Amino acid sequence: MAAPKAPLLDAAGKKSKDISLDGAVFAAEVKPHLVHEAVRSELNAQRAGTATTKSRGLVSGGRAKPWRQKGTGRARQGTIRAPQFKGGGHAFAKTPRTFVQKVNRKAAKAALRSALASHSSEGTLAVVSAGDFDAPSTKLARGLVEGSGLQMPLVFVCLQEEETLRKSFRNLERVVVIGPSELEVGAVVWARSLLVSEAALPLVQGKAQ
Repeated sequence: MAAPKAPLLDAAGKKSKDISLDGAVFAAEVKPHLVHEAVRSELNAQRAGTATTKSRGLVSGGRAKPWRQKGTGRARQGTIRAPQFKGGGHAFAKTPRTFVQKVNRKAAKAALRSALASHSSEGTLAVVSAGDFDAPSTKLARGLVEGSGLQMPLVFVCLQEEETLRKSFRNLERVVVIGPSELEVGAVVWARSLLVSEAALPLVQGKAQ
């Protein structure tokens, strides 16, 4: 089986040549159930889990019985801090909790491979070289995206030291610039196109292996 390839785009968004990709990553079997599990885990990890309310045992006051047990014609009550009273505690009070959902390391890597392989098979993956950007230029970056036909939203993966690329693409609407270490399955799935710098490509492939 031939190794998968991705186009190397020039500053105008035209393909200058093809870049060979790691077949173990970009030609891997797509496993939707693992992708779903990984995305759920990433979204749950972002939840604070700090919501809290008071139960009837934490609400102040209400120590005395509001009225006598019999003879009033009303239902018997022991405290005004019961949930049925205004100002009372919650019947099922919220307490701080963690929403972390563990995903095994092998499953997480397989999910990332699936997401990357999906972009590769659909032709929505491209590579760009930092050598085409002598200085930061949002106009040049916009021309590259428009000339290449890449669809939005777009995730652009580049190295921290590639400042000309980061500064060129970060102001584009519906473009998210991240580093290889920040790449998550949810971001790859969310993006309709994936753009990777030539220097960051080995790190992206290494993260999914």
